[in-house]
Amino acid sequence: MRTKHVVVLPYDEKWKQDYIDIKTELSQALGELAISIEHVGSTSVEGLAGKPIIDIDVVVKKEKLNDAISALENIGYIHEGNLGISGREAFAYEGKEHLQQHHLYVCPEDSLELKRHLAFRDYLKVHPEAVDEYSKIKMEAASLYPEDIDKYIEYKAPVIEKIYSAM
Repeated sequence: MRTKHVVVLPYDEKWKQDYIDIKTELSQALGELAISIEHVGSTSVEGLAGKPIIDIDVVVKKEKLNDAISALENIGYIHEGNLGISGREAFAYEGKEHLQQHHLYVCPEDSLELKRHLAFRDYLKVHPEAVDEYSKIKMEAASLYPEDIDKYIEYKAPVIEKIYSAM
């Protein structure tokens, strides 16, 4: 599911409950296949502006990856492969109108992409100045490039790199 129109909103407390609702449905489908179900991305950091899309990484043992993919397909998720990013398997979905829009990835527990998501989230949770700077650049990027997700991403990239170098 590719973002067409870029909308960035101030942090919304509702995003916590949106994540819980999605996590509950995923937990029921995956059971013990999931080591953890992580809320990542901008909506997971209190005070951070973001697109109103919940990003979720399901963590599994590498040998259980295919089982997790099958379990998710059984509840309406569509496996899209890694979409060019190794260490994660992406999913689209149908029939999830009762849930907030979300991006779903399944990652083996040793995934570098998973580690990157968690480290970025955890860094922002304890560095409010980085949250403020990142929020401002995201709002600017969305207002400058509301119809161009690639330009939006490019515009905010220097701030993301600055955060990575500080971690």
